[in-house]
Amino acid sequence: MVKKLARQVSLRNEADISGKDQLRAILSKGVDAFGPYWEYHLPLFITRQALSRQLYFDNLYRQIVDVPGVICEFGVQWGASLATLANLRGIYEPYNYSRELFGFDTFSGFSAVDTKDGDNCAVGDYSVTGGYEKELEQILKLHEENAPLAHIPKFSLIKGDVSHTLPTWMEGNPHAVISMAIFDMDVYRPTKDALELVIPRLTRGSLLVFDELNCRAFPGETQALSEVLGLDKLRLRRSPHQPYCSWAVWGD
Repeated sequence: MVKKLARQVSLRNEADISGKDQLRAILSKGVDAFGPYWEYHLPLFITRQALSRQLYFDNLYRQIVDVPGVICEFGVQWGASLATLANLRGIYEPYNYSRELFGFDTFSGFSAVDTKDGDNCAVGDYSVTGGYEKELEQILKLHEENAPLAHIPKFSLIKGDVSHTLPTWMEGNPHAVISMAIFDMDVYRPTKDALELVIPRLTRGSLLVFDELNCRAFPGETQALSEVLGLDKLRLRRSPHQPYCSWAVWGD
């Protein structure tokens, strides 16, 4: 996803921004009038960019339905991607309770930046409101309750710097095969550390997904991938729905 920073020029023109603001104003006034099936009316307000993001994740998820293992997302922020993945699980494999979701984030933004990250990043960027991870946990539980086998917990949020939390998670989950690893931390060091750790847990057909690859604003992610695996060793794919998102099928 293209992330807008104060230090980064927005890719949206004034008309895009104005239109979004107007949609938001109408939504804030009208959602209570939609009645008990309010969520069916939300497509009135979803933008093409947001819909493209949903289509992108749908494409990714369908590729791992026959691949065993858990999904790890590194870089959660507000949790929109995790909620999307939870709902896609409920659509495509509602009884596969082994498809656990694990979301890793500091929830306080970047804990450190490297010189390889360029000038667009600063410590604390992409933080969320204090204690938000508890609210996100509640939201994900509500989504889980809307699918079969709701009594079986199938997601976890892991708070902290992934360079420190992921080794602990690996030790505590020696059984876990990783069917999809999503790297959306934007910056070099945690991306490199997480990549190095997850590789032994992949199987042929697992997806490695990158949110800011070939992205001028966030060069650290590409450099981490290049150093760990080598760009010339992977067959990278992209979606027409997202400019910087890419993935590789492990073993392809």
